[in-house]
Amino acid sequence: MASPVYFTDFRSKGKSILEKLEKLVLKAGLETINFEKKFVAIKVHFGEPGNVAYIRPNYTRRIVEIIKRLGGLPFLTDCNTLYKGRRSNAIDHLQAAHENGFTPETVGCDLIIADGLKGSDYREIEINLTHIKKAKIGTAIADADIFISINHFKGHEMTGFGGALKNIGMGCGAVPGKLEMHSNSKPKVVTEKCVGCKMCELNCNHNAIKVNEHHKAWINYDLCVGCGQCVAVCRYDAAQVVWNEGGNTAWKKIDEYAFAVVKGKPHFHINFLMDISPDCDCWSSHDAPIVPDIGILASFDPVALDQASVDLVNQAPVLAPSKISDHHPHYDPSSDRFQLIHPHSNWQEGLAYAESIGLGSRTYQLLRVE
Repeated sequence: MASPVYFTDFRSKGKSILEKLEKLVLKAGLETINFEKKFVAIKVHFGEPGNVAYIRPNYTRRIVEIIKRLGGLPFLTDCNTLYKGRRSNAIDHLQAAHENGFTPETVGCDLIIADGLKGSDYREIEINLTHIKKAKIGTAIADADIFISINHFKGHEMTGFGGALKNIGMGCGAVPGKLEMHSNSKPKVVTEKCVGCKMCELNCNHNAIKVNEHHKAWINYDLCVGCGQCVAVCRYDAAQVVWNEGGNTAWKKIDEYAFAVVKGKPHFHINFLMDISPDCDCWSSHDAPIVPDIGILASFDPVALDQASVDLVNQAPVLAPSKISDHHPHYDPSSDRFQLIHPHSNWQEGLAYAESIGLGSRTYQLLRVE
């Protein structure tokens, strides 16, 4: 069976785009979920300061208003990042969100960083899949009754594109979970950055990291299980990830984490195909969009949603100047846009694997909402 994916464009025709968004999600079936007195996690990317391609708070507010009207208790949420940017701990993360316009006053609900102050607050969700046996999901997301994702669709250096699956899987993993998705090695200590504060030692559950007589941390790899707790708590970027996971395996781990996030609970997903930049939103800047703004899509099926989104991008004309027009001035119009900008990525394999584990279907029916 083809999964229904609902689509509306950005032509206003006398209507507010917010009105069109509301009509879209209701037509897609959002109100069929029983929201009454349920905690609703709305997963968004608050935007790395300096990058302005993130979804405007106005759109999230309209979804919040609908959920409240249906009796739900919504909150906006995200997990801390593995890299040391403006969103690597809850205090900086919330300040970045506020700076980018996401405040309780503007969005109509509270903001909760799902994996806590340092990224180490998580629930283990048992899934027993090929790569992940127990996914480490941010506590506030794991504890929510209902899960909604609002996703900015764009290119991505490792996975080809970032959409619903990437925002759900990687985005909802606590810091140790992100380490698990990004690396097949245990963390390392960069000695010259270590100040001997002992936070890693105090927070290691396996007694694997110690500060020596020279006030430098070192890891006993016989005891280390690669949980990433030291990476999460280190404030000096001394405990670091070994970035060595290949794109295809990382995609599969992301899919398995997404499977864990939605396991056993109602879920619904929205993709915004606007400001479609070539690279990840986690950079503190963004490049020119590769294609024009296309529209908004909504579905209960995140796999079908991402497949429909990538298909629409590949059908759209390439903009100039952009990363595609600059690097491929004589590109074939039928070329895969994401392969042009990230030739070593394989987004097809990511979607195929998500389908194979029962996360959704790549076969979809696109239903237009005016």
